Amino acid sequence: MSRFLDTLLRVVYLLKGVIAVLMALLVGSGLIWLTDADPFHAYSALFGGAFFDYYGFASTLVKMSPILLAGLAVALPLRTGLFNVGAEGQIYLGALFATWAALYLPGMPSVIHIFVCSIAGMIGGGLWAFIPGYLRAHHNINEVIVTLLMNYIAINLVSYFVSGPMLAENAPYPYSDEISSELWLPHIMPRTDAHMGVVIGIVLAIVLYVVFRRTSLGLSLSLVGNNPSAARYAGLSVKRYIVLSLATGGAFAGLAGAYEVLGLKYRLFHLFSAGYGFDGLVVALIAGAHPIFVAFASLFLAGLRSGANIMQRVAEVPVTAVEAIQGLLIIFVAASMAFRYENSALARILNRRKQIDAALRDENAQIDTRKGIGSTGDE
Repeated sequence: MSRFLDTLLRVVYLLKGVIAVLMALLVGSGLIWLTDADPFHAYSALFGGAFFDYYGFASTLVKMSPILLAGLAVALPLRTGLFNVGAEGQIYLGALFATWAALYLPGMPSVIHIFVCSIAGMIGGGLWAFIPGYLRAHHNINEVIVTLLMNYIAINLVSYFVSGPMLAENAPYPYSDEISSELWLPHIMPRTDAHMGVVIGIVLAIVLYVVFRRTSLGLSLSLVGNNPSAARYAGLSVKRYIVLSLATGGAFAGLAGAYEVLGLKYRLFHLFSAGYGFDGLVVALIAGAHPIFVAFASLFLAGLRSGANIMQRVAEVPVTAVEAIQGLLIIFVAASMAFRYENSALARILNRRKQIDAALRDENAQIDTRKGIGSTGDE
């Protein structure tokens, strides 16, 4: 019985992110009710429009692409115990590098040029994340503060380029020249903006899952995150893995920025990202840094974003209500991170019960042994 309860509680704690999402939606229904709207009707419009309408689902996939890649950018460093709060800035740098490669590296076949632009975006995001990784590994400077502050540097850096050196001629708004149509990512749903970026993101999530579960690299990353002292004792370079995890995570975020340019906007804009880097942080926490779960969580959060306008139009609920629900998601998911099964009172009770049961079994075994010896002596 105790073993069954132990397994059940472990499953509950494993699904704490899902439970946090459900609680956020429940509290959000109260906010919807305060706007004099029917929560059931509102949620039906939101999720129905986001997942069961052709164009609504296409819009969900468009938003899922950067959120998924940003989620992977956060999930990978989490394996080594690091919080990458700088995915937003890495998205901006990736978009800047990809746009530069698209505009100023002509003369290549389109497929090769798209690949070069993608690599350029990954280099931009990776270099931007390398800085906090190096500072954490070699100078023990908190990566949360550095990555957070570097977001603002990246945003203003991109604003400088699109307002000056890369500003399109006669542009009424800070943006660059349009990239060649040969560099646009293929669309996966006809007559929509859904592009190959989301497919590539899903493939990368699967690859990352295999790396985590089946390779020595994944085992090394987990060991560095769980017990750096044991990792050093095993001969691993903790500093190298810290820098590697943050830089690789930044490369994923940089790819998200590159695909926003190559797959959707076709030029670099001032303030082009809708906070996708911070959405990536949310989905990584909801998924517990599991790459496959990151894909599902990013689909869910993208559905919230794309279904907001539909809910406003059909159920007459303000878009700000959806933004409030997203804020509740962050609060509840962040709170759920504080609950660990090993630290719970129920876990301690069950462990104590196991110790008592084991002691009783040992005592009974000793009694049976003495009885056996006694009966042998009587004979």
